[in-house]
Amino acid sequence: DNLNTKLDAWKTAGITSLWLPVISKGQSGPYSMGYDPYDYFDFGEYNQMGTVETRFGSKTELTSLLNNAKAEGFKLIADIVINHNSGGDLEYSPYSAKDYYTKFTPKSGKFNRSYEDFHPNAIDANDEGYFGGYPDLCHNVNNVKDWLWKRADGVGKYYKNTLGFDGWRFDYVKGFSPAVVKEWNAEVGGTFSIGEFYDGNITLVNNWCIAANSGAFDFPLMFSMEAAFNGNNLTKLENAGLISVNPSKAYTFVANHDVDKIYVANKMMAYAYIFTAEGTPFIFYKDYESLLDKAKLNTLINIHKTLAAGTTTRLFSNASEYILRRNGTPGLIAYFNIGAATERKVQTVWANKILKDYTGQNGDVTTDASGFASISCKANSYSIYSP
Repeated sequence: DNLNTKLDAWKTAGITSLWLPVISKGQSGPYSMGYDPYDYFDFGEYNQMGTVETRFGSKTELTSLLNNAKAEGFKLIADIVINHNSGGDLEYSPYSAKDYYTKFTPKSGKFNRSYEDFHPNAIDANDEGYFGGYPDLCHNVNNVKDWLWKRADGVGKYYKNTLGFDGWRFDYVKGFSPAVVKEWNAEVGGTFSIGEFYDGNITLVNNWCIAANSGAFDFPLMFSMEAAFNGNNLTKLENAGLISVNPSKAYTFVANHDVDKIYVANKMMAYAYIFTAEGTPFIFYKDYESLLDKAKLNTLINIHKTLAAGTTTRLFSNASEYILRRNGTPGLIAYFNIGAATERKVQTVWANKILKDYTGQNGDVTTDASGFASISCKANSYSIYSP
């Protein structure tokens, strides 16, 4: 119901897609953030796990939000948690020779599970990773594959074709083979596929993207921005992030529900960076609705949509300054400064042009016949120039 009241303003601001919290019932019932999935088809209508509604509302409220968001033109991204389950009843497994919580009989009547659907079983002893000691789904079992992505009434196709989701944020993808996401995408489709490969190593994240035929959240960039802005060393932005090697697969962010490391005082500059750099930027709800200056974020959204295009060239960097140029049309020059007010002469791609600082903080400058211009940036601030 709360999100329903935000849609008009978000659309006006230029926001185009919404990554929603996990929509199904978890073991923690009214307290569940959804990462302890029990019934993938209980959206707040069955009395189980101590509640009818999920933490976020009823099925009626959910479908109202989804329908209104679709009518406004938003793309919808579902949070998909398929590594592990929680809330099953105790049963004996001959594969582990012990009792474990693997008997799932959800009230939706869909996707019943037993010890045969979890590790260890007749097919696999384990996969890439366990999470928190929860029962670990085996994606090589037909029952699991069918209910998650193959059946027309299974999770993926029901969420997409009936509920109207356009794409996926896959939780904890380190815990299972990238082939699972690749097969899901081939079978179900969708506009978005974003893996949560929680790691600062660019090569590992990029290799996962290639193997999964998917994009990923740019955790390497987030960690580099933390080092740059919190650590007062903007050279950490050089060649940083998945955006530096595979920008079309990079979904950039400053903070999310799991990780919020960049100091509040530095967050606006970090957002300015991801909205002028390559990649597809996300804004954390808390940052947009309560923590930061919404008008400044809306300006950055507009800059991203209207100016930020093309490849990237680093023009200058030192510990306190970083200047990048986007080489597309119209393109931009973004100047980040965590030191005193300063001015730099830089090479633009525009000869004899008047450049405006679209943040409104500095006056216009004119490039010479060779495209050089002296641009300014105030102390602990950023400026973004374009014709």
